[in-house]
Amino acid sequence: MKIVTLTLNPTVDKSTSVDKIVPDHKLRCAAPKFEPGGGGINVSRALRRLGGNSLAVFPSSGPTGSLLEFLLTEEGIEQHSIATESWTRENFIVVDSSSSQQYRFGMPGPELTAAEQSRVLDALRTISPLPEFLVISGSLPPGVEPDFLINLVRAANQLSVKVVLDSSGPALQQVVKAGGLYLIKPNIGELCRLVGAAELDSACVAEAARELIGDGKCELVAVSMGPQGAVLISPDLADFVPAPAVRKRSTVGAGDSMVAGMVYALAAGQPLREVIRLGVACGTAATMNPGTELFRKPDVDKLYNWLLQTMPRESAVPG
Repeated sequence: MKIVTLTLNPTVDKSTSVDKIVPDHKLRCAAPKFEPGGGGINVSRALRRLGGNSLAVFPSSGPTGSLLEFLLTEEGIEQHSIATESWTRENFIVVDSSSSQQYRFGMPGPELTAAEQSRVLDALRTISPLPEFLVISGSLPPGVEPDFLINLVRAANQLSVKVVLDSSGPALQQVVKAGGLYLIKPNIGELCRLVGAAELDSACVAEAARELIGDGKCELVAVSMGPQGAVLISPDLADFVPAPAVRKRSTVGAGDSMVAGMVYALAAGQPLREVIRLGVACGTAATMNPGTELFRKPDVDKLYNWLLQTMPRESAVPG
């Protein structure tokens, strides 16, 4: 087992569609679709679609938690759930068919108590054999402070486990400040805040990322640039890969899919130019599907091969 994912705020995503969303009317919805959700869980699901394996670690409780575990089993995801007092949350997504607009209702996660946080740490410490990568992805539930992640990263470093972090807000800033990460995936706005810059243009992205690398905060930075694509920065590489033009139907899970593609390639020992191209291919392919559905492997293969053929060498970030 080379990859373990950690999702501290998992969810079951319930999605449906209606002909038109209007106020004060009873809306007739299509049959709902239930899917596992949460950053790390989506990374595990995407890795499975690529043909890889991972262990998904997450807190779980109540009927929603049981449904989450059942759905993951149905997808063939190896899992380790930690029992909690409060029920696992559920999110709700509705597509207005008349306009193709998507409405996403994110419910607050239940509090994760200090005792439950300790059980999460114990579960991670007892994984055998040790993974090569630990992917921490998603939001923090109430009760969990960034210090929890900082201590987790330090423990992973002592065991030579490479930590991939995909988070946002104070959690991202404080954990990166503490250092010891292998790969982070900020967008340009988040990168600005990480380096204390008021703003960054594309030409300054690599310099800002290398500031973090040089300070020992991380080894690799993959900067998500939305519809433009992404750039992967290491001490001696800055490789920009534009997102292929596709018909976008939903952006749900695109970031998690990108992380999965990169980690899959890293675990396979692929060169960095292929790491970022597979990441962009997975993230782009995820936008081609409606609702909370992730990518389809044939779409990833097509986009990845196209990127390798049209962009065989590293490319500069557009100014």
